Amino acid sequence: MAEVGILRDDDRVELIKGEIVEMSPIGRRHKAFVANLGQLLILRLASRALVHVQSGVVLADDTEPEPDVAVLRRRAVPYKEREAHAEDVLLLIEVADTSLAYDRSTKQRLYAEARIPEYWVVDCAAEAVEVHRDPGPEGYRDVRRLTGVATLALLAFSDVEMTLAEVFA
Repeated sequence: MAEVGILRDDDRVELIKGEIVEMSPIGRRHKAFVANLGQLLILRLASRALVHVQSGVVLADDTEPEPDVAVLRRRAVPYKEREAHAEDVLLLIEVADTSLAYDRSTKQRLYAEARIPEYWVVDCAAEAVEVHRDPGPEGYRDVRRLTGVATLALLAFSDVEMTLAEVFA
């Protein structure tokens, strides 16, 4: 649609089950936490994985959400030649300022159906992170909410950790 002029490059939309869905506006805290997560993951993962910030991931022919942060496996076909697909994803992160209910319901179901192994919902208001693992047809079977002085560790790279204080700095 962007190629034929229906959508502009700066339109904040994503394709969900064949529908174009307008994304929530990005506030100051949202921007800050996305930037923190991106920087922390890039530094800690170095050459082990790729970190994409606010880029689409193809889950199906009719579904291409745009998570705030995606950690992708390295692959033989470069991402410049083929978009990121569900099988490339190690971790997806949604930072929720005004979209918390949507990220906990619609996005969580989409990501579980696509077998995304790990999904984090960053709750800006509560400064907490919900870690979703073990996807299945009914959603994620392992869900934990981390608050306070907790430490996050990636499922795909258990040696990569970050504190909530770093995320919410």
